[in-house]
Amino acid sequence: MGSVLDASLDGAVVKLLGDPLRVRIVRLLATERMCTCHLIEETGARQPTVSHHLRVLREAGFVAAEPHGRFTYYRLRASALRELASVLTGLAEAAETAEVTRRPCE
Repeated sequence: MGSVLDASLDGAVVKLLGDPLRVRIVRLLATERMCTCHLIEETGARQPTVSHHLRVLREAGFVAAEPHGRFTYYRLRASALRELASVLTGLAEAAETAEVTRRPCE
């Protein structure tokens, strides 16, 4: 399974938030585990589209798939979100430092 650290920050953010439907899927999976049929019902998207976004999220390490009988349930990986949040927190801290740091011009 991929990790946020394995991907560039830009790539991780795009994979997580780069599409409105993907954002909707992430929000839904933040509340409960769902199978593809639930996500199709909730989003109104077609099955191939939902499957594509789930694959992107799985490959990026943000979503895990769990077989349950003849269905596969998907869940959001909190650890991956925390990892990304940590990277973003580091950027915010660097930006605060940059507020008082100025590179001199020659």
